[in-house]
Amino acid sequence: MMDDGVPNIKKWVVLYPVYINSKKTIAEGRRISAEKACENPTCVEIGDCCGHLKLPFAIEIDKAYPRDFMQVGRVRVLLKREDGSLCNPAIPSRKQLMFHVAELVPRHPGRTKKQEPASTANVSTSKSGKGGRKKR
Repeated sequence: MMDDGVPNIKKWVVLYPVYINSKKTIAEGRRISAEKACENPTCVEIGDCCGHLKLPFAIEIDKAYPRDFMQVGRVRVLLKREDGSLCNPAIPSRKQLMFHVAELVPRHPGRTKKQEPASTANVSTSKSGKGGRKKR
């Protein structure tokens, strides 16, 4: 029953994308310094990075971050096994996990394609500014 990881998953470390998002403030939920954090990480990217670090993980799409419930999804990661041994000796703590994942996310293969739509987003902001001067 314990082998499939389903009853066990509750004990795994929770990693919300907000924790390593450089666009967020500490008050909004960022847990590491802005210099070390990455821009708008997704659950899938964090999951892939955990896989790259040889850590067992589970993506929970239906869960939301309590402080900002529009931010949907979180990743559960197993840092320590049942016997207390580390899954990856290089990552002993949550903080180390956040630093490692934040370092890897910008190099994610999906990131290279995502940079192009970011430049088109600036064009759409000029359109949305119409009709904003109705103050009496």
